[in-house]
Amino acid sequence: MDNDDKQVGQVLNRRDVLRILGLGATATLLASCAPEIMETLSPTAVPTTAPTTASITEAVATELSAATNAAIPMCVVRPELTEGPYFVDEMLNRSDIREDTSDGSVVNGSPLEITFNVTQIGSGGCVVLPNAQVDIWHCDANGVYSDASDPGFNTKGKTFLRGYQVTDANGVAKFTTVYPGWYDGRAVHIHFKIRYDNQEFTSQLFFDDAFTDGVYSQEPYAQKGTRTLLNSQDNIYNGGGSQLVLNVTPSGAGYTSSFDIGMQI
Repeated sequence: MDNDDKQVGQVLNRRDVLRILGLGATATLLASCAPEIMETLSPTAVPTTAPTTASITEAVATELSAATNAAIPMCVVRPELTEGPYFVDEMLNRSDIREDTSDGSVVNGSPLEITFNVTQIGSGGCVVLPNAQVDIWHCDANGVYSDASDPGFNTKGKTFLRGYQVTDANGVAKFTTVYPGWYDGRAVHIHFKIRYDNQEFTSQLFFDDAFTDGVYSQEPYAQKGTRTLLNSQDNIYNGGGSQLVLNVTPSGAGYTSSFDIGMQI
């Protein structure tokens, strides 16, 4: 069904973020001034005997880690993944995406709340990013997308499980949807796209397999049977999906989750 078979974009590691924030030189300076730094370390970090090279290195590493962690706010860079074949720019500005606007029906499934916390990485650090458009779209409990034509279904004109929100002054966008179903060839996932200032970032959210097994033991998911693909068997997941797994927790009759992402724009 879904030909999501190609990773795009670049995964930024900690060194990349340090470089973006201009901390590379600071890190080098700290590493090259180990004896002087020893004089400023906390008492618990200073050995009571004459320091060895190894102890100096360990102490400097500890202080460097603390310094860089303090310098880098909670800004998380994520890998960009393929858009896939089912994106339709419906321009539906809504937080609750469960309704099909063509007939007013509401998709069946366990409620899922998703909160996106969007930040921007710049030379001065990480700051919240307001006025970014966040789109999400995914299949229903039966593995069906809206407004799409596929060998297994034709839902042209339907709009369920699609919509966007604009981040508020705190860089937050919230959605109410349902826990996604599954279909052959893919692990369980949700697509998302973030657009800001004529730039866009597209990727996918994944779910812990064990947690999904618990959700799928209930209706309406159970009637579809055992899913055919786990995360580790999904080519898209293996291109960076481990950094895109939602932390989902039970909440009332459904589930809640949040996702932090830092944008280099």
